[in-house]
Amino acid sequence: MVKENKTLGRGEWAVEARGLVKTFGDNRAVDGVDLQVRAGTIYAVLGPNGAGKTTTIRMLATLLRPDAGSASIFGYDVKKEPQIVRQLIGVTGQYASVDESLSATENLIIFSRLLGLGRGEARRKASELLEEFGLTEAAKRPLKNFSGGMRRRLDLAASLIAQPPLIFLDEPTTGLDPRTRAQMWETIRRLVKTGSTVLLTTQYLDEADQLADRIAVIDRGHVVAEGTADELKASVGTSSLHLRVQRAHEVDGAKRLVEHTLGVKAALSAEAGKITAPMSDADKVTDLLIALRTAGIHLAEISVLKPTLDEVFLTITGHGVKENENSASHEAEPEEVLA
Repeated sequence: MVKENKTLGRGEWAVEARGLVKTFGDNRAVDGVDLQVRAGTIYAVLGPNGAGKTTTIRMLATLLRPDAGSASIFGYDVKKEPQIVRQLIGVTGQYASVDESLSATENLIIFSRLLGLGRGEARRKASELLEEFGLTEAAKRPLKNFSGGMRRRLDLAASLIAQPPLIFLDEPTTGLDPRTRAQMWETIRRLVKTGSTVLLTTQYLDEADQLADRIAVIDRGHVVAEGTADELKASVGTSSLHLRVQRAHEVDGAKRLVEHTLGVKAALSAEAGKITAPMSDADKVTDLLIALRTAGIHLAEISVLKPTLDEVFLTITGHGVKENENSASHEAEPEEVLA
């Protein structure tokens, strides 16, 4: 039973984590992560594959024991009170279908029954969720005939049967087509409007920008920045310079000139010869163009834009979110589950 003296008011912290650490062999997947997620909000953890996002979620969801640090969900310690924590959360991806030959309705009814709902209530809940997630027309179709996007929506529907106050969404839209992705975004917004708190991990900068009330940028197991999207963008300057050189061998020289002329740290993007840098004074573009011409460096293009979350990540980490995917050490599968 949840303690009576602890309520789930919107003014409370849904998640509090301090110094979370998890190591797999020589890989320190999570290295001192701090998080505070206010109830009734959408909080995004942004970072590339291998950054520590999923391992952090698994520790918060009591699926993996932290090696160090502490964490609580609505005030309940994930180590000391895991059974209570599990009553308060839903985790997408934790539900596998009971039988691929069964329909979506049949699977949701079985999940509902396992969670203690009566037969009639289970059928009603399944119908409501299928309608909410746009799966009514496919309700009687076997799961083996579902597309990836349909399965993702059904996973989210299954995680909401018990209507948990906190929902963990681990990269909920990865691999989805743009239309299905937009539908998922609307569903996530509706979850918060009806009283839930959502903590989602994502590699998609636009997803964090569109959905999140606050964002934690995580890289190599560390939270390297945290704030609203506007705060993070403001931290890298009021404008953002983008330029691309004509000859690839000149890119390093151009980068040095950008940094010297603007007095900032520049970053190389995945696109060949593309340089990005924050700017506080757009008038310095003239000085930079003169310096590049004097050095004999020819540009293919140049533009000055408002900063995006991509510039935030580039500036803070020196690389883009997608660029780090291949080089990052992927997080190991969990080996411990809290009792």
